[in-house]
Amino acid sequence: MTESKTARFGAWQSPITADLIVQGSINLGQIELDGNDVYWLEGRPTEGGRYVVVRLTPDGRQTDVTPAPFNVRTRVHEYGGRSYLVHQGEIFFANYADQRLYRQKPGEAPRPITPEESGYRYADPFFDKPRQRLICVREDHSRPGQEAVNTIVAVSLEDNDGGQVLVSGNDFYSNPTVSPDGEKLSWLTWNHPNMPWDGTEAWTCPIAPDGSLGQHQLVAGGLTESIFQPTWSPDNVLYFVSDRTGWWNLYRWQDGQAEALLPREAEFGVPQWVFGLATYTFESADSLICDYFEKGEWRLGRLDLKTRELSQFKTTFSNTGDVHLKGSSAVMGVSFLNQPRAIVRYSFDSGEYQVLKRASELEFDPGYISQPVEVEFPTENGLTAFGYFYPPTNKDFTAPAGELPPLLVQSHGGPTGFSTKDFNLKVQFWTSRGIAVMDVNYGGSTGYGRAYRQRLNGQWGVVDVDDCVNAAKYLVQKGLVDPDRLAIEGGSAGGYTTLCAITFRDVFKVGASHFGVSDAEALALDTHKFESRYLDSMIGPYPEKRDLYLERSPIYHTEGLNCALILFQGLEDKVVPPDQAEKMFEAVKAKGLPVAYLPFEGEQHGFRRSENIKRSLEAQLYFFSKVFDFVPAEQIEPVQIENLK
Repeated sequence: MTESKTARFGAWQSPITADLIVQGSINLGQIELDGNDVYWLEGRPTEGGRYVVVRLTPDGRQTDVTPAPFNVRTRVHEYGGRSYLVHQGEIFFANYADQRLYRQKPGEAPRPITPEESGYRYADPFFDKPRQRLICVREDHSRPGQEAVNTIVAVSLEDNDGGQVLVSGNDFYSNPTVSPDGEKLSWLTWNHPNMPWDGTEAWTCPIAPDGSLGQHQLVAGGLTESIFQPTWSPDNVLYFVSDRTGWWNLYRWQDGQAEALLPREAEFGVPQWVFGLATYTFESADSLICDYFEKGEWRLGRLDLKTRELSQFKTTFSNTGDVHLKGSSAVMGVSFLNQPRAIVRYSFDSGEYQVLKRASELEFDPGYISQPVEVEFPTENGLTAFGYFYPPTNKDFTAPAGELPPLLVQSHGGPTGFSTKDFNLKVQFWTSRGIAVMDVNYGGSTGYGRAYRQRLNGQWGVVDVDDCVNAAKYLVQKGLVDPDRLAIEGGSAGGYTTLCAITFRDVFKVGASHFGVSDAEALALDTHKFESRYLDSMIGPYPEKRDLYLERSPIYHTEGLNCALILFQGLEDKVVPPDQAEKMFEAVKAKGLPVAYLPFEGEQHGFRRSENIKRSLEAQLYFFSKVFDFVPAEQIEPVQIENLK
């Protein structure tokens, strides 16, 4: 054994480098089964963030299906999701560059099946077998200066006509699904100002032999009830998840009635930020497999639909999702506490699993891996909030006696998102260098029931900020971190929380905003359709509550800001436009505080290119080192910092 070296927190040499993170990692998602073949989607930072459909055959061969330069990604709702499907060896997918749907037969090149330059975007496709067509969500951007129009359409595999409208009239749609007998269609819909976790409706109707729809019937939902994942069982019964009791629980709809299957203080749903999310799937008409979040843990279970008994599988996974069944096994995405995410084949009988694909093939010595500690801490109004604390961990280093580590508080996006304790290389990037991390599930986060989600209603920029501040104070009080070296970071909505925290509170010494909101009013006036009324619930109706928008916008209150700030921004971002970061940069610069701004060409809302992911990680470390006065162990390309003394 080698003796550990002594170095200041933040200056530890780590094998978890930015180069390693981007070169050795891919994004894995959207699993599909077709016969004996398994398909999934890979997002590759080293290919400019291109998404590729990959096929695994029974003999173990993995091959790319969609050739370059095709990029399998839809821009519906800007966030996209469920961008392809497979049917009997054929791939149907949305291509990012032109947003057309393509059909690719085995061994052939993709060919378009929707019109060129139509302004149409497509997502959430379902193959309607009896009528040999696709049914999907279409978003129409053909009218410049007007809000996009969302509908459910039937797309011919041959006519190239852009789709026949089946369902219209509401602001948003998702989950178009045909029953196994081919006789009914179901879907999810909602209207402004609701987001899908606020209030949605599940509908169904008969499908005539010619493909037209009969009388529509409301199944469940409303303005104050969120429905998630309406799905047909093998015997043509419609199931869904509803939070009508305050928790997203499972129901089935039969004989015109909604029947609760398992009342429980657990979440069987997640916020529908993207298409294609699912937490359950059917083994048979009498049994389903489900993922659910309960008491701080994600669990995998089997629900007997006759006895209503839920049995939990004992696995080593920290999280499971996108479950697809084949016999007595499942192909699914899984996360771990100490290794990268993977797609696995899991046996329900033996509990063993086979890794089909890892997000990274790199292996890590556990001596460099920080294990999360779930934390409950007191916050405002006598309430409790939650988070995961990661202490500095590096087997090769110790800090000088008496020194406490800097703390990086992480504020997740959404804000109706949630943090998990899944292995995250970006967290380990910090902890292995001697910087503690606290990943906060502030009020408004998913996983703790509807009431916890709604803590943020009318209080965005207040409750989330209080919880992040109180998380830091709690760790200071426990003697775990240095009170004079507290940092906060976040992306998108988390970037807004970050900017509010350093503007309206005097706790943090440095902030890092990744494509964050600095001007809430500007966001209300200039963003995409999906979120254009989101702030009605988060802050208040605009313009009636304009005073609150101005009051909660950091850009108008920089007199209260007294710490350093670094900003990162994609220049093609349609969710949070670049001027949000640019104005904040100029305001902080004019105040004479240390500030840096890194814009990235070709990036949207979230960075997908390897060189930009690497640069943003290293630039943030460089910036923190200047503020917290430590010398990073590795050479980093300098960042231009204004007003650095």
